[in-house]
Amino acid sequence: MTSLSYPIQVSCSSKRPSFSPGLYNRSTVSLSSFINLKPLILKALQQNTIFRHVPKTIKEAWVRLFDVFVDLAFEFVDQPLLPSQSNLAPVEEIGKAVEVSGFINGRIPHDFPEGLYIRNGPNPLFGGLKSTKSIFGKSSHTWIEGEGMLHALYFSKHSDGRWKISYNNRHVQTETFKLEKDRKKPAFLPAIEGDSLAVLSAYLLNWLRFGFVNKYLSNTSVFEHSGKFYSVAENHIPQEIDILTLETKRNWDANGAWNRPFTSHPKKSPGTGELVIMGIHPQKPYFELGVISADGNKLLHKVDLKLNRCCLCHDIGVTRRYNVIMDFPLTLDINRLIRGGPLIKYNKEGYARIGVMPRYGDADSVRWFEVEPSCTFHILNCYEHFDEVVVLACRARNSIIPGPDFGLNKFEWFSKGFEQIDKENNGKSEDKSFFSCIYEWRLNVQTGEVAEKNLTGTEYSMDFPIINEKYIGNKNKFGYTQVINSSASSISGMAKYGGLAKLYLEETKLELSSQGTRKPEELIKVEYHKFPENTFCSGAAFVAKPGDGEEDDGWITTYVHNEDSNTSHVYIVDAKNFTDEPVAKITLPSRVPYGFHGAFMPLPCKI
Repeated sequence: MTSLSYPIQVSCSSKRPSFSPGLYNRSTVSLSSFINLKPLILKALQQNTIFRHVPKTIKEAWVRLFDVFVDLAFEFVDQPLLPSQSNLAPVEEIGKAVEVSGFINGRIPHDFPEGLYIRNGPNPLFGGLKSTKSIFGKSSHTWIEGEGMLHALYFSKHSDGRWKISYNNRHVQTETFKLEKDRKKPAFLPAIEGDSLAVLSAYLLNWLRFGFVNKYLSNTSVFEHSGKFYSVAENHIPQEIDILTLETKRNWDANGAWNRPFTSHPKKSPGTGELVIMGIHPQKPYFELGVISADGNKLLHKVDLKLNRCCLCHDIGVTRRYNVIMDFPLTLDINRLIRGGPLIKYNKEGYARIGVMPRYGDADSVRWFEVEPSCTFHILNCYEHFDEVVVLACRARNSIIPGPDFGLNKFEWFSKGFEQIDKENNGKSEDKSFFSCIYEWRLNVQTGEVAEKNLTGTEYSMDFPIINEKYIGNKNKFGYTQVINSSASSISGMAKYGGLAKLYLEETKLELSSQGTRKPEELIKVEYHKFPENTFCSGAAFVAKPGDGEEDDGWITTYVHNEDSNTSHVYIVDAKNFTDEPVAKITLPSRVPYGFHGAFMPLPCKI
């Protein structure tokens, strides 16, 4: 391998450097000198590993050399948690299922399906998220980082009808997880948020030491395809999981055909069972879309959509004939980072558009619809209605990712964004811009016309939408979301979900007019299931009742944490009697930190 020389002067001594604000202000390393490394950094972003053909002895010497530099020049610092953020702290692995059948308040319904309710979420190694200080400045892990941990509740039924309920948790053992755990200390430098030089140096040094520019987190969601189960996060391909033991088995790359990041929300094509996926990357091609066969063995279609920017697109939609792409102005830009700006940035003045393309289309087949700029991470559903493609999603005016400009008061910035808005301003306050509503876009593929509107108003902010999965890609009457407790969220500076909502998409809300008569409003009907005070949820999932029942025949399961008692539970809520008390509350043997997406997998669970 060709040796590299750097236009950087670094004094290495046996004593760890002293770090102070003055050191950063003097800019020991200049941005202009670092820009000379741009080709190398771009190469690092485009490759998964640099060590494939390097002899082991050279590789080990190379890594030791850069390890010495990192140990001397970088200091890892724990990011503190406020008391109101205590349930973000990581927990230890249990590793083996523990029976909790005797800790149920209420009853598991007799027609509840056997299976497991599983949720993914960040559970950082070594005590929590880290920041680093160095001669290059400071970089930090963001709130969405942290190694993935799976939390699973297993439901199995005895022959006499009695339920056996067991709980387990386990880290997802990605390549980078194993690498860092073997070292028994933090190793990967934070490479998303921070001073530009610090983030660039983190990218480069991670790459030179490990062959990866950042950790593979696998902390966002869990999905099933062709009878196999996968954990995933956007920055890497999925990991196959043994769903009964939660052991990590292998990376899944569709038999070598998909070698780039993989969406956290793949969708099954209605009618065919094919899996529609996408992957984003901060260097061209920015956005590729794929279709994997129903048996999971073959990548049937892969296409570069030839976008001119890397939008941080978290979700993809499907209808019976189309794929739906959200190209909104939250972007990753390595060139912007090299020029001294942030890697991830939301530009509220930028353009936003939604693309509709045939399932096996190419870049030229995409019909783009210009829409009002906003931030949308999660799609509720998409379906076709005559000449229109209807898109239902959670829409906010600003992005909670990655956070404020580096150096600003992060807690204050997040807190203001979560404050309850005034109905009079219709959610347009700049400070209270994380308010998220259920939003509808109707895209006419014949005329190009767009109609868009807020369906749920400004009373409650909501996100993490779910539906009965049988209706993905088809017209649905119901949806469900987690509801943000604006007061608790603004106090803690993080999103806390204090309840659930049931959306009646075909029913309008009724209110009294000034004359005292009832009139339909533009907003849809919404029912709320509120939790006790200081109790918050994550990872809600819809559990369909077995058989061919109505769309809302089933239950909502969710992991719930009571901050007063510091205990975690799983609630089971009857979807048809949504405002009633949960039919069952299951107390868990371990605290479950707040996390991301959950799913229910119906299958025999004899563990």
